[in-house]
Amino acid sequence: MAAGRNVYTHGHHETVLRSHRWRTAANSAGYLLPYLTPEATLLDVGCGPGTITVDLADRVARVTAVEPTEEALGLARAEAGARDDIDFRVADVHALDLPDATFDVVHAHQVLQHVADPVRALREMRRVCRPGGIVAARDSDYAAFTWFPRVPALDEWLALYQRAARANGGEPDAGRRLLSWARTAGFTEITATASTWCFADAEDRQWWGGMWAERILHSAMAGQVLTAGLATPADLARLSDGWREWAAADDGWFAVLHGEILCRA
Repeated sequence: MAAGRNVYTHGHHETVLRSHRWRTAANSAGYLLPYLTPEATLLDVGCGPGTITVDLADRVARVTAVEPTEEALGLARAEAGARDDIDFRVADVHALDLPDATFDVVHAHQVLQHVADPVRALREMRRVCRPGGIVAARDSDYAAFTWFPRVPALDEWLALYQRAARANGGEPDAGRRLLSWARTAGFTEITATASTWCFADAEDRQWWGGMWAERILHSAMAGQVLTAGLATPADLARLSDGWREWAAADDGWFAVLHGEILCRA
């Protein structure tokens, strides 16, 4: 087993990829974009299906994208297609097989909440960043998710997700901890911010609510909580129905809070 690796709660079911492929540099890395330059080199840690990666590559000279398995990395390869300005490598963020001071920017989106040791991960991200370069991370904070109307099943869903993520070695309320983790990792020049995704019109509600209604039944998390005895099939069906109830509400509103950090290496 690679150093520090733990279980990825979401997995790579189609319902998960549907959500992840919605992400772009504009809606998920806006805090970083003003700092990118056409001559910069960038490491994208935990690149997922590659939609953010490809957008970032349009703004810099070259991107190296990493995932902990070849299977996961294949999703980003497919998104990039024939582009020759993106390199792909299998790597563990706890022990990156990359030289010191290689990149101008090191970026991670929704990664630190899933790793076994986020402080160690940030130290590795700093190691491969050039002095004066930028280490950037953005993570959601599940405890800060808020919605209306108050469908009880969504409260149950949130509690179940937090239990599952922590059982897998992650920290689902990562957003609020990024600044603390960065300070512990040794960074002294840190800009900490926050931003949100908000789903509040009919199309967004159907997409977000419908995606989670399926995801709670079919993603890797579903199998994990059933195997661990954290939920029954009837429980998951009830949570799925709750998501559809929320999505059908004409006044439904859901906000996802993210913490963000920009750290000078």
